[in-house]
Amino acid sequence: MTLPQPVAGILDIAPYVGGRAKAAGAARIFKLSANESPLGPSPKAVEAFNAAASQLHLYPEGSSSILRHAIGEVMGLNADRIVCGNGSDELLHLLALAYAGSGDEVLYTEHGFLVYKIAALAAGATPVAAAERDYATDVDALLAAVTPRTKLVYIANPNNPTGSYIPSSEVRRLRNGLPEHCLLVLDAAYSEYVSRNDYESGIELVATTPNTVMTRTFSKIHGLAGLRIGWAYAPLAVVDALNRVRGPFNVSIPGQQAAVAAIRDTAHLEMSAAHNAKWLSWLRDRIAATGLKVYPSVCNFLMIEFPKDGPKTAAKADAFLLQRGLILRGVAAYGLPLCLRLSVGTEEANRLVAAALEDFMRAK
Repeated sequence: MTLPQPVAGILDIAPYVGGRAKAAGAARIFKLSANESPLGPSPKAVEAFNAAASQLHLYPEGSSSILRHAIGEVMGLNADRIVCGNGSDELLHLLALAYAGSGDEVLYTEHGFLVYKIAALAAGATPVAAAERDYATDVDALLAAVTPRTKLVYIANPNNPTGSYIPSSEVRRLRNGLPEHCLLVLDAAYSEYVSRNDYESGIELVATTPNTVMTRTFSKIHGLAGLRIGWAYAPLAVVDALNRVRGPFNVSIPGQQAAVAAIRDTAHLEMSAAHNAKWLSWLRDRIAATGLKVYPSVCNFLMIEFPKDGPKTAAKADAFLLQRGLILRGVAAYGLPLCLRLSVGTEEANRLVAAALEDFMRAK
């Protein structure tokens, strides 16, 4: 008897594993492994979510019209060029499904978001990783890796888990160097945290080229990770393709209502950004003072490098921190076995993790 088998490539996928949430034996838990907002969502978003409870028996409006128009209003974008999804992850998958298949290649950077490889394999395409330079996107390496089979290029800008970014001039150089048939996808999940003058999330490039897409999320600075809401800004032809392959009711009514309230609450967003700017800098300085290497970051997390051998490895630091209920993210799956990623947390969590790393490095 021959049992049903998945299509080629599916069993090559290593399932995505999210940040841990448990530390056995710890009296209190501080989850600093998933880049979640330490301030949580806007109270207005929570109120809107609760108010939607009376509509749980209804299907949501299929195009997420209220959310698309709210995003368009706040961001100054044409709502017809916006597609909403069950997190930006869904949109990343749908782009691969719509634009790549057997015999095609999907290109991304070697330490880029793990979903890019998963999306490529799920679509039946071949994933191709280009080398980075100093843990940042290397435009020249990406362009050198392009072949006639390359249909999609994903770059996270800023990048998770390294925290690095490339300026808008380099993104445009990448776009100009890619073939016209190649779709460039700019994953800007952490863009709201960036305050650099030479950075642009991708809106300008999408507005001026027919083959660029930007994806965004409500999971990070907006604090709605549990609701799974993302959006893409894209050329109308790409919007049309995505709407043909996405599920008809992929964003729930409570999710849409909460996201509308969240994106309109600019005061909460500014407060979250200010909290992050303060504590990202504070954590970087405190941890670097222990002798550990802390990589520059424009996001809401830091990547910390530990010695390869001896008593101060990443694995031993991880175990030490877990005993204190401090959960960081190992990033060996990203090809970074010497590193841990630390999300910016509440003031209490930040002070505790800095003190714990100081104790770890002092211990004999």
